[in-house]
Amino acid sequence: MAAQGFNQELRQKQTQSQVLAPQLRHSLKVLQVAAQDLQTTILEELQTNPSLEELPMEGVSLDESPEPEKEGDSPASESENGSDEIQFDETFEILAKLDQDWQDHFAEAGGAQSFTSEDAERRDHFFDSLVTETSLQEHLLSQASLSDLDERELKAIEYLVGSLDNSGFLNTPLSDLALVSGTSLGEMQAAHRILKSFDPPGIGAFDLQDCLATQLELLGLRNSDAYEMVQNHFALLTRRRIPDIARKMGIHPDDVQAAIDEISVLDPAPGRRFAEDTNRSVLPDVVVERDDDKWKITLNSDYIPRLRISPAYKEMIAKGQLSRKEKEYIQEKMRSGKLLITSIEQRQQTIERISKEIVRIQDAFLENGVSKLKPCTMTQVADAVGVHETTVSRAIANKYMQTPHGVFDMKFFFTPGYKGGDGEAISNASVKDMIQHLVSNEDPTKPLSDQGIVTQLKAKEIDIARRTVAKYREELGILPSNLRRQY
Repeated sequence: MAAQGFNQELRQKQTQSQVLAPQLRHSLKVLQVAAQDLQTTILEELQTNPSLEELPMEGVSLDESPEPEKEGDSPASESENGSDEIQFDETFEILAKLDQDWQDHFAEAGGAQSFTSEDAERRDHFFDSLVTETSLQEHLLSQASLSDLDERELKAIEYLVGSLDNSGFLNTPLSDLALVSGTSLGEMQAAHRILKSFDPPGIGAFDLQDCLATQLELLGLRNSDAYEMVQNHFALLTRRRIPDIARKMGIHPDDVQAAIDEISVLDPAPGRRFAEDTNRSVLPDVVVERDDDKWKITLNSDYIPRLRISPAYKEMIAKGQLSRKEKEYIQEKMRSGKLLITSIEQRQQTIERISKEIVRIQDAFLENGVSKLKPCTMTQVADAVGVHETTVSRAIANKYMQTPHGVFDMKFFFTPGYKGGDGEAISNASVKDMIQHLVSNEDPTKPLSDQGIVTQLKAKEIDIARRTVAKYREELGILPSNLRRQY
């Protein structure tokens, strides 16, 4: 039997793959970020790109740039390699095909399925299932809500929680907080004692010494050597002057070391174990207002500086007095600046087109509120606007719309739905609103069960499963019927 061996050989294989060009990646990034974050990106570019300059916010077009050079005006317009003029049209042609390129990016060899509404639902379920870390403020306020506190005590606690630093320490004097909050000093001191009893131990302390002493006290070690050491000999403790501490306390150095070991397991910064509080103010990217008999859409551009390519740098190239490296450097910066200007302009146009379609679909919501919110999918809007679903997804990410009924995340307007008795589609947000209304008007001695809510909705010819009602009830923060019953 012949022995089998391994054969090694080199083969060439030609394949095609879609790779996003840097221009396209940059444009997609600009499209996705919120206006305030976009402002940061623009300011960073202004600091690093000398060819860009910011224009006054009023009276200047977003894409204003120097007038094109007339033929013969520039001695540097020709070189040994032909025209040396920056060809912006060719460079940014890819931006006009953003949606098609992005769609092709998802098409693998052999073909890939389109991004369906079922895919969107699975993706949303995945993101909804992610657990967000609780901030220190949320953790403390949840304990306060479960405590038997009156309105004034709760108000004082909220002021205290809002004044804590990242370590969980209170750096503001209680007298100042009492003055700002409009509560008495005695009430603020009482609230502070309550706060210091919350988890984690040591929270609300004035400094490290107070923090460690509080933790020892909560552990029942108020009469221990460790507590006395923290309270009366803290300066020596921080310098680990064991002989001096032993002499002043009248104990053996080994006992001092044992007390230090007890202190070392305490948490010197109890607030740092929690996630940073990422709450931020929400500013609408789109404002929808009634103008006579139609809805008017206005984009919020307050946080988007107006830019143009500096005429001075184009004149420097035109004079032909720069070295080749200097010219290439300026041309590259001008290309980068023009790319940013074009990306911002395209971003605003895309958001405006999508917003107009949302307003067209959700006209009844704008007139009457959440109860009239219609089902809407990204595919539906993408087809109407003429872009790919992924472009819609990126365009509405981190964006908010101000309506007559409040400010909403733009994702709020994209919801699945059900068929109502009149054949009209009803969004799940409208169904939640109905559930909230039913519970608000129920007999508190005989609250509606989930099955009872199902029956009530079926009377309105809305067919919905009991488990779906339970899910919506939990999302609305409504307790089960047995916990809502009042005797």
